[in-house]
Amino acid sequence: MKTTTKNSSRSILKSKFNSKSTEKQDLISGYLFISPFIIGFLLFIIVPMGISLFMAFHNYDLLTKAEFTGLDNFKKIFFDDPKFRQALKVTLNYVICAVPLRLIIALAVAMLINRPSKLSGAYRVLFYIPSIIGGSVAVSIMWRNIFGDSGLINGLLESINLDPIYFFKNPGTALLTLILLAGWQFGSSMLIFLSGLKNIPNDYYEAAQIDGAGKLRQFVSITLPCLTPIIFFNLVMQTIQSFLTFTPAFVITNGTGSPRNGTLVYSLYVYQKAFSDFKMGYASALAWILIILIAVITLIFFATSKFWVFSESEEV
Repeated sequence: MKTTTKNSSRSILKSKFNSKSTEKQDLISGYLFISPFIIGFLLFIIVPMGISLFMAFHNYDLLTKAEFTGLDNFKKIFFDDPKFRQALKVTLNYVICAVPLRLIIALAVAMLINRPSKLSGAYRVLFYIPSIIGGSVAVSIMWRNIFGDSGLINGLLESINLDPIYFFKNPGTALLTLILLAGWQFGSSMLIFLSGLKNIPNDYYEAAQIDGAGKLRQFVSITLPCLTPIIFFNLVMQTIQSFLTFTPAFVITNGTGSPRNGTLVYSLYVYQKAFSDFKMGYASALAWILIILIAVITLIFFATSKFWVFSESEEV
């Protein structure tokens, strides 16, 4: 009897030891698998951000030793730099117009694709392609050629005896072309909306039809409330992305932000200060102001979400 008890105790201890050993091995394996991401995150995000924060309080031109200037860069930005205010104004106008346009188009297309069709898969691919290539230099060049003085749009206008529109000679219309390009890149938001639409129970619509609700009423009372978490996610992500827009403005205006700084988005201004004026410290301060601005706006979105974002536990 004692021998049996000892053997059972040993087997229990052995199984516990083997279990702990297996857990340790799994933990080590897990860290090994995520180590490339952790190393990349540290090397290419955390370390550069730390260096940028350090440079924001220095005067540095890449050629001479960094000189500590305290808050001078920030003082100059807020009180002595009209181009900063112009870049901020242009970027805010761009975000306010581009984000709703992109989300509205994305939701409308998602609702169309959500209808049963044999070609729905092909439609998803076709509509998603602009989002894949939309931020590329080639697409920006294409967009510049479409809206240029001798571009496709003016060619069509002249063919029907209408006066051409010189989009890139007027600040308002030049920014409009960038907004239209952003609206064309709706693919990623569309797929997320489509996923949300497919998760709405069909029972809601059947009950609404029995009560005599029309399509518009169903959209307002069922579709939109059920999609509010998806709308919130897309709103936050697209707002951040729009604040960071750079390539279209750089390519279309050759890095100048013309005409009259009408397309001088914030990221382009940071680039100009860093790589045209070689004011790395000043550019770093500008970048940190943008980070703080995006963080504040994101916090406002989260703080106000409780008033309009419905969870699954709430009634629709």
